[in-house]
Amino acid sequence: MPANRGLRIGLVGTGFMGRTHSNAYHQVRHFFPRERGVELVAVCSRNEENARNFAAQWGFASHGTDWNKLLERDDIDLIDIASPNDTHAEIAIAAARAGKMVACEKPLGRTLDEARRMAEAVEHAGVANMVWYNYRRVPALTLAKQMIDEGRLGRIFHSRFKFLQDWTMSAELPQGGAGTWRLDAGVSGGGVTGDLLAHCIDAALWLVGPVAEVSGTAETFIRERVHALSGTRQPVTAEDASLFLARFANGSLATFEATRFARGHKALFTLEVNGERGSIAWDLHDLHRLQFFDHDGEGALRGWRSIHVTDGDHPYMKAWWVPGLQIGYEHTFVHQVADFLAGLRTGGKLVPDFRDGLAADAVVEAVLRSAKSRRWETVEENSGQARLEGVG
Repeated sequence: MPANRGLRIGLVGTGFMGRTHSNAYHQVRHFFPRERGVELVAVCSRNEENARNFAAQWGFASHGTDWNKLLERDDIDLIDIASPNDTHAEIAIAAARAGKMVACEKPLGRTLDEARRMAEAVEHAGVANMVWYNYRRVPALTLAKQMIDEGRLGRIFHSRFKFLQDWTMSAELPQGGAGTWRLDAGVSGGGVTGDLLAHCIDAALWLVGPVAEVSGTAETFIRERVHALSGTRQPVTAEDASLFLARFANGSLATFEATRFARGHKALFTLEVNGERGSIAWDLHDLHRLQFFDHDGEGALRGWRSIHVTDGDHPYMKAWWVPGLQIGYEHTFVHQVADFLAGLRTGGKLVPDFRDGLAADAVVEAVLRSAKSRRWETVEENSGQARLEGVG
């Protein structure tokens, strides 16, 4: 790719994630001018009107309804998959074989086998790849990662992760279709474990390290729903809630919880990590703050400290506003694009890549296997432990 040309994007999907990605592509050059930026070449959707309107709104030069045609174009460098989970493997594998870079929404695949074939495809083709686990790019969490890597927490003993929502509690809500495909396991691959807990799992792998074994349980509270496409009542095979215990390769323990049946919560993602020398805690609802307890401090003054992550020496923040002014959810995607472009420029490792996505999917698979077997289950893939590189 010539140095004076932007990364040329072919986007598949015009839903919520398609919008977050497109916004990031527009903003990255404004705030990270060292990177070459991107060119929005084409967008694809199953619905021609949606594709046309999306292209006009977000500035894509062309639009279509057949993603295969994007692979045939010489003016596209990267295929960005922001479509439902049942499309991920087919598009990613075909794109890699066509020599295109690939970016894919999480989870990587509906099954561990799909994820494994996707990772093998991009590695065999030698194409750059990434998974959109955007929460790694929250400046407060990036700072937490740096602190853990610096040994400020010492040996890790415990961690806990949860992601709570309440949007599927009505029995009248259908499964399937454009708005509720996440409730159709045939499309999504499962329920909250691969959707909400996947974010928690990726954060855990990144912050704490590989998971060795898990013991999980899951529940589907509403067992039948009308399918939005057929209009008939069908069994629901995607779990509404999921909890599991984990043992990490480093000997530490963790608890995980996700549900769409926690009344009053829209997107409560929280985590805490406890070590021998200190602890950190973070809450998505207050994403610009990192809570830190330092046991090495003076005894009489020892206590939790709230770090307002807005200063120029905090991760990513020198690119934005003056100290004290905050950024939000959408900026994490800008950071991920900036880091991807920086990795292409410098030859650095691009994270999280498909191997990292495979590692998260392996934990998901082990949890669902444990929920059925009612036993501790070993995680099959432990090769995806991530590193922090290329911070803007």
